[in-house]
Amino acid sequence: MKKIIPFIVVVLTGCSASVPESRMGAVDKDVPSRWSATPEALAGIDTNWVRRLGGSRAEALVNEAFRRNPDMRVAAERVNRAIASAKSAGAALKPQVSAGLNTSRQKQLFIGIPLGGEGGIPSANFSNFGANMTVSWEPDIWGLRRAEQAALLADAQAEGNSYRAARASLAAQVMRSWLALAEASEQIMLAIETQELLNATKDIVVDRYNNALAADGGSAAEVRLAESEVATNKALIAQRKGEREQAVRQLELLLGRYPKGLLKGSVSLPEVPASPPSGLPSELLLRRPDILEAERRFASSGSLVKKAKRASYPSFILTSSAGTTTDTMRTIFNSDFGVWSLAGGLTQPIWAGGKLRAEYAKYQGDDRSKLAELQGTVLKAFGEVEQAMVAAKFLFAREQAIIEALKSAEEAAEAAASEYASGLGEVLTLITAQRSRINLASQKTTLKRLRLDNRITLHLALGGDYRSRN
Repeated sequence: MKKIIPFIVVVLTGCSASVPESRMGAVDKDVPSRWSATPEALAGIDTNWVRRLGGSRAEALVNEAFRRNPDMRVAAERVNRAIASAKSAGAALKPQVSAGLNTSRQKQLFIGIPLGGEGGIPSANFSNFGANMTVSWEPDIWGLRRAEQAALLADAQAEGNSYRAARASLAAQVMRSWLALAEASEQIMLAIETQELLNATKDIVVDRYNNALAADGGSAAEVRLAESEVATNKALIAQRKGEREQAVRQLELLLGRYPKGLLKGSVSLPEVPASPPSGLPSELLLRRPDILEAERRFASSGSLVKKAKRASYPSFILTSSAGTTTDTMRTIFNSDFGVWSLAGGLTQPIWAGGKLRAEYAKYQGDDRSKLAELQGTVLKAFGEVEQAMVAAKFLFAREQAIIEALKSAEEAAEAAASEYASGLGEVLTLITAQRSRINLASQKTTLKRLRLDNRITLHLALGGDYRSRN
């Protein structure tokens, strides 16, 4: 065996595939030099927006969601599966080695040979023992296998970017639920304060009715109207509490917890920070995980086109084996009984009914489709950034108008209450003024939450991947 081993143990090395180069150049020609909504945008990007918006408590909840949310585990396993597929394809580039042991025993009859005694057929028993090792290798001369593995490597990178996008999306969902919980708490407090105000108004109306302070006396209709406002606001309080319970349970689900409704959230909305830096539009192509994912899918399809084209080239296979064969177990590893073989083969596809050409055309179509998907993803990304920037301006303008209107409504409500208490005003004017103040105060809270929601949308659109891991 020692004399045979140097003959069959040949250094056979397969070439490893490399990750496909970026194909982003197919879509970066028409990228604007600056954002149209905010041409004066600052350079850089805010990657710590969760803490900036919600503080350490919100950041802790987002990190908990990363650890416990089932959807994140599913996304992580997709990445692991894609990596395993790429490794499996890479194994085909390397030599395959196998070893085996075999044994057999047989009896052979020598019919027609004049041996042995009268009336008997000559026979003999034979035993055979063997050991062997086989090495086979299909050299990837044309790069077909490497193209296949390169496609799978690009797919694995695409899944990695999909995982990053899922993390950023989950962080945004947690933050939106956190803000919805804070808004619901503020709306409950506002409704409770309103209840106290309406109860006081009802008492004034009842006193006026009982004491007949007006020249023509009080009105039962005015009392009923005041009581209706009180009852309506009680219904609103119940609605706000229900909204808060839903927000709590939604947040618990995102955190991977059972929705018991026990989570304690913030009792007030945070202030809206200053506009974040948004960088250059061209930087978006290198930052947004969904764009990077689409580009990697496009790169994968390009490698598959190469594979399909090379499928018509000839393939080679080399096989070498060595071993022993002997009639006794004790000499099975004795090289004096060694045997070996070395073989090579070549296969050239000649005609497959048009299958190879059809598959090549199919992969070319897939490649064009992936390019269109990448172009659509890039266009959508730019649109999301521009829309979020524009929305921020108009939401701010709406909030300022509501703040101004609320100030006037509060003054009107105070004047109406004073006039009614002195017997000069009408109850309808008072209730209308109070209703306007209540609605505007609620709108102010909602608009603040909408501005914060839009800020989250802007961070996502800019690719501000919250401390994501690939």
